[in-house]
Amino acid sequence: MTAPQFITSRDNPQLRALRKLAGDNTGYRASGKIWVEGEHLCSAALLRGVRPALAVLAASLWGDGKSPWSGIAPNTLVLSDALFKSISVLESPSAIGFVLDLPPAHSLNAAVATVVLDRVQDAGNVGSILRSAAAFGFQQVIALRETAALWSPKVLRAGMGAHFGLNLLEGVDADALASLQVPLVVTSSHEGALIQDARLPFPCAWVLGHEGQGVSPALVARAALQVRIGQPGGEESLNVAAAAAICLHTSAAGARAS
Repeated sequence: MTAPQFITSRDNPQLRALRKLAGDNTGYRASGKIWVEGEHLCSAALLRGVRPALAVLAASLWGDGKSPWSGIAPNTLVLSDALFKSISVLESPSAIGFVLDLPPAHSLNAAVATVVLDRVQDAGNVGSILRSAAAFGFQQVIALRETAALWSPKVLRAGMGAHFGLNLLEGVDADALASLQVPLVVTSSHEGALIQDARLPFPCAWVLGHEGQGVSPALVARAALQVRIGQPGGEESLNVAAAAAICLHTSAAGARAS
């Protein structure tokens, strides 16, 4: 661990690099680095044994150097609160951020409870689905091509730390799903049995589709089961993240009851 570096210039090269990292949704793929901000996300990483390459603290949190965040990382930058705000992408900036090394690419685990994202494009939806997956015991998320970048700052914020407990694969070709040893289950607004009446397999791989187009016909054709969520209130469809929470909870509850 080196002594903290106090930065006072807005034009400091390290500060410029942090701004770029925090604001670029896919920059992590080239840099191999990801930015997480806020005490919750930083704590979630530490709880999962993920150690930051760099800690960035606002002066108000650093205080006299006795902050509990002191010594967390091998390198620490301390910024004025105004400079920290200049790199933050939050409406209400936090006072702590980590630069983490992007985890190495995982291989597909064929036998575990899985969520497959088929071109889900909204970062908030993707992060929320990851959060539900982690909460309900799904160990793996496979993001097919054209799905929002899993490690983007927006998805990380919406995931609330779920990333650090999941096996994540992105940019996957749909043909790779043929190696899964668990059945595919898909949802539809109007087709299939009501989810509460269906006998849901567990473990399985829930396929969640594009916000407007749903699951692709090719994946529907591969599915072992198709279910729908009843909507007695008369709405045409549910937000994909809301549908995911219902499906994954129902699946997990059924597994515990059996």
